[in-house]
Amino acid sequence: MNMQRTAAQVLRTASALSRLAGSQRASTSQLLLYGSRRHASFGTNPFEWFRTTINPGLRQQKTKRELDTAEQVKAQEESQSVFDAVASEGEVAQGADVKPFGATRQSDHHKYSTANFKISHRKLNKIGRQISGKPIDSAILQMTFSEKRASKRIRNMLVIAKSHAALKGIDPKKMVVSEAWVTKGPRSLKRMEIKGRSKYGIRVHPDSRMSVVLKEGKTRVQLLEEERTRKLKRIVSAGLVREDKPLRNPRAMWTW
Repeated sequence: MNMQRTAAQVLRTASALSRLAGSQRASTSQLLLYGSRRHASFGTNPFEWFRTTINPGLRQQKTKRELDTAEQVKAQEESQSVFDAVASEGEVAQGADVKPFGATRQSDHHKYSTANFKISHRKLNKIGRQISGKPIDSAILQMTFSEKRASKRIRNMLVIAKSHAALKGIDPKKMVVSEAWVTKGPRSLKRMEIKGRSKYGIRVHPDSRMSVVLKEGKTRVQLLEEERTRKLKRIVSAGLVREDKPLRNPRAMWTW
């Protein structure tokens, strides 16, 4: 039925073309209208449309097995999350040569600083003394539970500096805050301070910033072990150990 309808439509189109070509009274508007309809229905060439539509061709159909496989792959991709796509550490074959991210050593230290923010350099310097010389994890822990107003900003700065230093190849387990210093900001806001008896003064609102340097150093366990060894060396038993050392610069009289 579809083929018969299409053939009848083509015949009607051909007869209309012959009538318009033979009629001398056909206006230009009718020719333009017919041309627009012809192009909208068949495209540029009606015979080409007839050939591509009516002419039977081989249709490539997928087998049932291929369709089932495609559906399974699509369902698996939709249900799989980003975390499932990443292979876990247990799935990595033992003995495989897997290099950790940022393993190439680019520098032995990393410098980072905060932006200038409203705080006195004296107050910020106390925080700098608190974290200087400590392991990076211990410094972050100190800032987490600190009651200082600027502790949250310093903690965020230490976390970012730790991640940047790890990208340079510095071992996060051996990372310490080697240096920490405070500098004054470039500008200080000055405001009028009203006093009694028609007097006034100038109140200065300073801003400061803190800079740190992260390096590889001794871990927390190593520091505790060294402190324990140092304290044990100070314990001397008089009954078991006898020191045969000469006195250096002895005093003229007894000290007791």
